[in-house]
Amino acid sequence: MKYTTKAAEKSTVKITIKFDGAEWKEAQNKAYLKSRNKFAINGFRKGKAPKHVIENVYGKGVFYEDALNLLFAENYGKILEKEAEKIYAVGDPDVSVDKLEDENVTLVAIVPVKPEVKISSYKGMKIKQFAYTVKDEEVEAELNRVLERNARKVDVTDRAAANGDIVNIDFVGTVDGVKFDGGEAEGFDLTLGSGQFIPGFEDQVVGMNIGESKDVNVTFPENYQAEALKGKPAVFAVKLNGIKAKELPELTDEFIKEATGSETIEAYKEKSKERLQANADRRANDDTENSILEAIAANTEVEIPQAMIEREIDGLVQKFEYQLMYQGLK
Repeated sequence: MKYTTKAAEKSTVKITIKFDGAEWKEAQNKAYLKSRNKFAINGFRKGKAPKHVIENVYGKGVFYEDALNLLFAENYGKILEKEAEKIYAVGDPDVSVDKLEDENVTLVAIVPVKPEVKISSYKGMKIKQFAYTVKDEEVEAELNRVLERNARKVDVTDRAAANGDIVNIDFVGTVDGVKFDGGEAEGFDLTLGSGQFIPGFEDQVVGMNIGESKDVNVTFPENYQAEALKGKPAVFAVKLNGIKAKELPELTDEFIKEATGSETIEAYKEKSKERLQANADRRANDDTENSILEAIAANTEVEIPQAMIEREIDGLVQKFEYQLMYQGLK
């Protein structure tokens, strides 16, 4: 086997592979041994007919396709291994037969390869460097999150529901007077202001008292997941069963030590600031790197082989398929 390589258009390499008569004959014999069980010849048990008998019945080229596939499969990987420094294949080759004779067989493989990137200019590029500083409000927000995590729920009986409360409700939803799937529940806990329900629903529950019933009028968003409900006005008959409010713990050094392990409030703030700054520095570094890549890309020429584009499309389709599967869809 002999071969030559030559750069071709659109980030491909042309590999021309030549086989002599002995290699071609051996490949046909291998193809015969591999596929002879497929042929039924009168006077012979299946798989026992000699090669020349099968060729007389089915034609001289009956084993050509299998033989060509064997030749390519046995040698293509070896060629890529030898030419590893020059050829970086990024997709399957397009293989064709250039010559097919008893004493000479030539195959041509057009191989998509990693494209060459040409940077027209890198001097004088404008690079934006990012830096982020943690603000005191961010540290306070971390402290508030600790309080929220350790808040306890207490029953409220002396006032109406307010934003931030956890209300227990029964509700029945209808569109044009007809109930719809998923629009009914009893004893449902809803945090007002969380945005868990359709826009406008939670706002209308604010101000209700325990034991009160009320019709809540809303309109489903145009992008709602249920096709039959998109953009439709709906009425929810709501009954408020109970109200709970979050009661935050008192912020003391003792509480902070128990909740976080830090000795004092100030120690926790300092530790939080260090952690937040480390995250901010990583984000700044990533943003700076991205700005460098964007500047380089603006001055870059590269011809992407179709195989890489197709592979990216296949990956996106498969990713979308998985997302649908997780939602129980096809």
